Amino acid sequence: MIPLKSLGRWLRPGLLFVFAALLAGCDSAVLNPKGQIGHDEKTLLITATVLMLLIVIPVIVMTLVFAWKYRASNTKARYEPDWAHSTAIEVVMWSIPCMIILVLAVLTWRSSHALDPYKPLDSDKKPVQIEAISLDWKWLFVYPEEKVAAVNELTFPVDTPLNFRISSDTVMNVFFVPRLGSMIYAMAGMETKLHLIADETGAFEGMSANYSGHGFNKMHFTAHSVTEPEYRQWLDKLRGDGKALDLVAFDALGAEKNLEWYPVTYFGSVEDGLFRKVIDRHVGDNHHYGMQHDAAGATHEGHDAMGSMESMGDMHDMAPMPAEHTADEHAAHAGHGVSGE
Repeated sequence: MIPLKSLGRWLRPGLLFVFAALLAGCDSAVLNPKGQIGHDEKTLLITATVLMLLIVIPVIVMTLVFAWKYRASNTKARYEPDWAHSTAIEVVMWSIPCMIILVLAVLTWRSSHALDPYKPLDSDKKPVQIEAISLDWKWLFVYPEEKVAAVNELTFPVDTPLNFRISSDTVMNVFFVPRLGSMIYAMAGMETKLHLIADETGAFEGMSANYSGHGFNKMHFTAHSVTEPEYRQWLDKLRGDGKALDLVAFDALGAEKNLEWYPVTYFGSVEDGLFRKVIDRHVGDNHHYGMQHDAAGATHEGHDAMGSMESMGDMHDMAPMPAEHTADEHAAHAGHGVSGE
């Protein structure tokens, strides 16, 4: 058996390494948010973790204490082989976890509604509308009100709500800027929404948080939170230096399935309704999977189809049976049907 003093000496360097690694990760993006949503999610994460540790830590401590106190070599420990029940212990073991679960349930319910990604943010400033489209393997950001677009670069004014409309022109992906909070899926033929805000200026890493193919690890971008004058200068730069983005140019951009990081590309003008056109072309004729569905049209088509079938049924009933079709021929046809010839 290993002496406890020797075991402690061996474990001490490992524990120091673990604590150092945990402290080094305190500046991670999720725990160092730069926006309102990120701060709220950080608070929720820490609160839930602390509540759960109220159970985890005492259980770990008591396990170690009991194992040490009631070890085989401790002859002074109480020995009660017939002990089976304690009301006080049962009350503590059930009441405390139940209270923690109740608090977590209320916290989860309230935060799920407060942090709903579809819920607009309250602000005195006009939100910036941004349409994010996932491609292989890059992100396209369209500013419909400004009629400009950029690849792998997201720029917006600080302290201003960002209203994202998100979709994909290829496979499913996930849009995520960790320092701003909330990730959400991008799916072809569908539109998802996300509302974010940055309360500090700076450059924040954005990424794809869902494996989507060979160039997935290069599918990242930089989100720039800037002042209002800097944002206007950036828009003027796009209008002056950028190319035109219509559906043909968009298809050419999507056809470039880059395996390396795609360089930042600007578009000084954007075709009206491009985002909607990208979504609609994945819907096809099956309107159940799109954003719109003409129920009245479907009903009329259904009635027309039923009317056609009824007419065909009437014609079949009215058609005379040829005299040549005898009972023997019917039996022969039935025989062929059974044999599979």
